[in-house]
Amino acid sequence: MRVVFSFLALLLVTSTFAPFGSANNQRPLELAELFGNYDLSSSNDTTVIVELDEPSIVEAKHRGKGQTKGNLKRIRDNVKSDVHNAAPNSSVDREYDYVFSGFSVTLPQSELPSILGVEGVKAVYPDVEYQVDAHDFEEVDSESFSPAMFDSAPFIGADKAWEDLGITGKGVTVAIIDTGTDYTHPDLTHAFGDYKGWDFVDNNEDPQETPPGDPRGSSTNHGTHVAGTVAANGQIKGVAPDADLLAYRVLGPGGSGTTENVVAGIERAVQDGADVMNLSLGNTLNSPDWATSIALDWAMAEGVVAVSSNGNSGPENWTVGSPGTSREAISVGATQLPYNVFNAEITTPGEVDYPSAKVMGHPSEEELLALNDGEYEFVHVGLGAEADFEGKDVDGKIALISRGDFAFVEKATNAKNAGAVGAIIYNNVAGEQPNVPGMAVPTIMTTLADGQALLAELEEGNNTVTFDIEFASAVGETMAAFSSRGPVMDTWMIKPDVSAPGVNITSTIPTHNPDEPYGYGAFQGTSMSAPHVAGAAALLLEAHSDWSVDNVKAALMNTAELMHDPDGNAYPHNTQGAGSIRVVDALNSETLVTPGSHSFGVFYKDQGKQVERQHFEITNLSDERKRYSVDIELHDGNDDIRVNTSNNLQVQPGKTQKVNMNVQVDAGKLDPGYYEATITLTHSDEVLRVPSILFVKEPDYPRLTGAFMGQEGDGYYVGSYLPGGADVIEYDMYHFNASDGTIGQFLGTIHEDTNISAPTHEFSWDGKINGADLPNGEYVLAVYVEQAGVTEYKAYLVEK
Repeated sequence: MRVVFSFLALLLVTSTFAPFGSANNQRPLELAELFGNYDLSSSNDTTVIVELDEPSIVEAKHRGKGQTKGNLKRIRDNVKSDVHNAAPNSSVDREYDYVFSGFSVTLPQSELPSILGVEGVKAVYPDVEYQVDAHDFEEVDSESFSPAMFDSAPFIGADKAWEDLGITGKGVTVAIIDTGTDYTHPDLTHAFGDYKGWDFVDNNEDPQETPPGDPRGSSTNHGTHVAGTVAANGQIKGVAPDADLLAYRVLGPGGSGTTENVVAGIERAVQDGADVMNLSLGNTLNSPDWATSIALDWAMAEGVVAVSSNGNSGPENWTVGSPGTSREAISVGATQLPYNVFNAEITTPGEVDYPSAKVMGHPSEEELLALNDGEYEFVHVGLGAEADFEGKDVDGKIALISRGDFAFVEKATNAKNAGAVGAIIYNNVAGEQPNVPGMAVPTIMTTLADGQALLAELEEGNNTVTFDIEFASAVGETMAAFSSRGPVMDTWMIKPDVSAPGVNITSTIPTHNPDEPYGYGAFQGTSMSAPHVAGAAALLLEAHSDWSVDNVKAALMNTAELMHDPDGNAYPHNTQGAGSIRVVDALNSETLVTPGSHSFGVFYKDQGKQVERQHFEITNLSDERKRYSVDIELHDGNDDIRVNTSNNLQVQPGKTQKVNMNVQVDAGKLDPGYYEATITLTHSDEVLRVPSILFVKEPDYPRLTGAFMGQEGDGYYVGSYLPGGADVIEYDMYHFNASDGTIGQFLGTIHEDTNISAPTHEFSWDGKINGADLPNGEYVLAVYVEQAGVTEYKAYLVEK
């Protein structure tokens, strides 16, 4: 039997046993909160993070309580002993005391209930997996590398800070909590001292990246790329080229790790004196109440600017994942730098139309337009792997490639290496393909149908193609489609806080070859956006050493550039946050509004108006008195929501003043969901915008945000992500039609369950349907979810 515990409030369980002769003598038993989903009938081990009632050193400090490491150790040791008595097969792994109070422990799932009643245990969290928030990696070979490839730091104005203001991040320490960092890279050696940081994967003082050949998994380069974006100072320059770096390896081979190491890395970075920390990692769990987010919140309270990536699960709302959900840390979305749009037509001798042809990406506009100059043979090379080019002559020709199995950039690189001058990539499923800047050869994309038409032309012997590519329009900075969106469950906060460049970012990577140490590569993801903001924070702290973390966050948010989509519409707050950061404007801030975004919360009252009194603060950093006009605009202009405040506000120099607001909502007349607004403060030509959000009744969060399946022993673990839990859930298996990417025959239901708690559901599956083994291969896992009367049915491609 599968039993799920997930306590979101204090649970009182009444004993069913009482002494003889005594009636009504039951004693309530207070249990700790348990987050996550577990099979409490299973003897399989799981690792969890135990949070203690006793506050951490930083929490106690900020709550005005006394606390020492010795006292906390004594209490923690007592709880550990009691946990071991309650769960004899448990073993403690890591211990925390500075920004998080508790320890990680491995124990059979069946023993989990036993530790919930241990005195001193406040909550138990799952040890969830974290992955780097990056994808589509492409190594830049030394022949084609140019320092000009790192153009994102100048775009946000970092070069103006260096050249005009003399601000380079000197004296500021940034912690890179990631896969490790190649501190021997010539562009990074200046940033590291004798003490490099700590490796929590191998537990030593050498936080180097995972090298090739590690039997535990593939080599890594992510942390070095992130570090270069922050502080490279060589062939390329990071945002803060004179900042100091510390590296904390919390993600091991393959770029994955777990909560216990991430929390340990945060603690160590704070204790080592970091001024800024960057976490370009995440998971898909939209919840603020996890050990990692708690640790980040207290790190911010201790004066360390914590920056995290928002995730790569966009473009739908509610896709932000922890630790981007942290209440206090700065969460960052990804943008694409301005680019030119080109129309593309392709023609073959058979006079077939290819209406879906579009430019996917290119190394330069010159190379793209050069395709107009001739007629080319095209050769089908399957998926475009290196082996697919063997025995095929594509020199000076166009490679026709199918989407699938690996990154677009790798396909284009393989085509270039084989001598092709261009590529056409056709989809392997119905629908559109993404734009991918920085492709190694000019690449045109088509739908599956047009790809099949090209294949038919080859069968007919029509093996040549011509191109007609023309400039269409210029596009400004835009949000990357993959960038995760908010809001955050439970706290109802806008996320991301700000955005920064994250598409086709070239930075440092390790070569693991001392004779050729200059390695560079291009990644995209919110992993690449976050270090732009971490570097900007370093510049702000050098210029304003007396600023608090809230001042740094507010300056970046208040001065961010509002972004618009290609049609000229402003992106929603939960897509871009306050906007794209602008370093010089943030450095020159004369006014700060805190917090940099505002959530009015949830309004439920059905009859009549619900009125709440709220506030934000404004700080005048100048040496003159300022009068600000205040305007609050509801984006949908609904008359059933009113926010009233003073239209004019006068603030003395160097002072902070509270701005009160009365929020009035007639929720009974409004559709459930969320409503965005903007608070605008104006003084002369100084304009500050504060993104705001208000919720009415049941928000429109998705019932299902993802599903997964993996091998576990002789069977499989299967599960899904459920932000609000589920009343009913069902898992169905279908055939997958690989030929056209569609769902095939229904095979059967492999699991059903009810009353599922947020945020995840997982079960063990023996790999059988109706008693018969399902052969290995690709299948479609469809998940049906019903919660609060709302249903969703989504399909996911899985491999057995």
